[in-house]
Amino acid sequence: MNDLPQRKRIRLAEYDYSQNNYYFVTICTADKKHLFGMGDHLTSYGLCAEKHLHKINSFFPCVRVDKTVIMPNHIHAVIAIEQDTTARKNACPTPTLGTVIGNYKAAVCREIHQIDPTQAVWQKRYYDHVIRNQQDYEAVWQYIDGNPLKWELDEYF
Repeated sequence: MNDLPQRKRIRLAEYDYSQNNYYFVTICTADKKHLFGMGDHLTSYGLCAEKHLHKINSFFPCVRVDKTVIMPNHIHAVIAIEQDTTARKNACPTPTLGTVIGNYKAAVCREIHQIDPTQAVWQKRYYDHVIRNQQDYEAVWQYIDGNPLKWELDEYF
């Protein structure tokens, strides 16, 4: 008998996370530790996290990072999956959002572990929100823009 608590399902049931859409993603550091710095004052770890966000498209040509902000202990990003459904047979296989995030987190960890192999970097999971329309997209964009200005009020502070 398993007495461990069941994890709450945080993904939408029956939703295909590889379909063309925009996704708002938040990824927190392990124990919400302040690793990254903010704005013009990113630490070497923050610069690493930023660099690998910009490299996602080189690994997944049908994925674009549309908007980001690096906070001291989390990142926010709008990630667009944009596979051309009429593309040639040789088009890249469309990854799921989970595959994109997993590869991103692994790349950042690999680089940070070259500096400090004992540094825990990420929480195991991440938060996502499927952006459903233009109004939702604009609200997420505004939230990301305003997040650094409200850092002391942020739930991750």
